[in-house]
Amino acid sequence: MGSADIVPGVSGGTIALITGIYGHLIEAISKIKFGFVRPLLKGDIKGFKNELFDEIDFKFFIPLILGIGVAFLTLAKVVTYCMDTHTALTYSFFLGLIIASAVILFKKLNQINLKNIIFTVIGAILTYIFVSLNPIAANHSLPIIFISGMIAICAMILPGISGSFLLLLLGQYKYMLDALHELHFVEIIVFVVGALIGILGFSKILNYLLKNHEKVTMAFLIGVMLGSLRVPGFQIANSVGLNFAGLFPCLIVAVIGFGLIIILETRFDYID
Repeated sequence: MGSADIVPGVSGGTIALITGIYGHLIEAISKIKFGFVRPLLKGDIKGFKNELFDEIDFKFFIPLILGIGVAFLTLAKVVTYCMDTHTALTYSFFLGLIIASAVILFKKLNQINLKNIIFTVIGAILTYIFVSLNPIAANHSLPIIFISGMIAICAMILPGISGSFLLLLLGQYKYMLDALHELHFVEIIVFVVGALIGILGFSKILNYLLKNHEKVTMAFLIGVMLGSLRVPGFQIANSVGLNFAGLFPCLIVAVIGFGLIIILETRFDYID
């Protein structure tokens, strides 16, 4: 998830979905209500521990957060190098990942009706329009970084919507990537606090939708993935054009990305 979230146009939520942890992730986040603070304020340490372990699934979050953190710190330079040096091939790989993820999600719908088709089309159109927007000019003050963290994290847990691309639109992507490289702790901490507040609120909405309107939500997310294909498609076309000699390696890499996701999906349990 960390590796995917670094890349504009690819979503960590997509990786969570295909590896079967998406439902667990959303539910675990939405359960955090900070009820453990009350006994702590009263000096009830035992009550604090009980509430803390009831609310927070440490066995799930510790390895997940460590994995995302390691990816952010170690792969940021690798991913940006690949995007700058091998743009067409890198985005071709992402293209294969996204298409395979949409196919897998489509297979899990079980039913195709007019309502699902309508929400898929709406998701695709809205996302296509969204990713077509030009980046806005913004300063890098701490309040702006805080708000950017709140907004971007909501996209990072949605399959098909890239939090990194949202940061790009907000004019904060390159700045925050440099902050990670150079370990600017103040900016990183402010961004993380904003992200924490954003994800706690948004996860409750998403958890409600998945529990009460699962099929429609999944159909909408399929549309989101299809609409987001504009990003890698544009980058590939911009790099190689209609040159078949340049497109053929891209096709091979896209097929590899597609196959990788299909293999991953067969090895992990998927949410029902």
